[in-house]
Amino acid sequence: MAAKGGEMKLLGVWDSPYVNRVQIVFNLKGLSYEYVEEDLLNKSELLLKSNPVNKKVPVLIHDGKPIVESQLIVQYLDEVFTGTDPSVLPANPYGRATARFWAAFVDDKVGSPWHTILFAREAEKKADAASRVMVALETLEGAFRDCSGGRDYFGGDGVGFVDVVLGSYLGWFKVFEKMIGVRVLDAARTPLLAAWGERFAAAEAAKDVLPDDVDKVLEFLQQFLD
Repeated sequence: MAAKGGEMKLLGVWDSPYVNRVQIVFNLKGLSYEYVEEDLLNKSELLLKSNPVNKKVPVLIHDGKPIVESQLIVQYLDEVFTGTDPSVLPANPYGRATARFWAAFVDDKVGSPWHTILFAREAEKKADAASRVMVALETLEGAFRDCSGGRDYFGGDGVGFVDVVLGSYLGWFKVFEKMIGVRVLDAARTPLLAAWGERFAAAEAAKDVLPDDVDKVLEFLQQFLD
């Protein structure tokens, strides 16, 4: 499907959960776009010009105008393509507010420790961060029960905003297990969320986006740790 008002270009890195969630929404809505892989050790002029404040991916360039921050990009796509099903955010204001709350919770309580697990030098800091992720997932187990209403996703019958935000970390949970020997998403602790994770990772929009080669991810990560 052609973009409204012009072509779309996504600047990203293949294993970034923040980039992956945008790609998943593109797939959900069947939207066409150009993907540009960035080298974070040698950032392009286009990236630096498009996101001069944070100098980070993802950046969506739509009709020459940059939109930054993954959650904002996802919401932007949902608003611009309102007639393109499925909608990622709920139709009613309360549902949208609730989804935004839990999406912000995910990036705060899962995203922040994710960064620590990857880049902290001390094993104790990595282990503490993994514990914080597990506590957050236990809270999200209850959120899933409430938001899903017994259906398959946080969004109900179909993938929604919280699914996309949390689901983008699923490949990295496997990386954590190999890095530090901790399974943060475990059916023994969070059975509903574990089953949800399997469904989401197998969903058509996500299955070819989420990184699934743990060794490849670790090899890529190593260049930022040396």
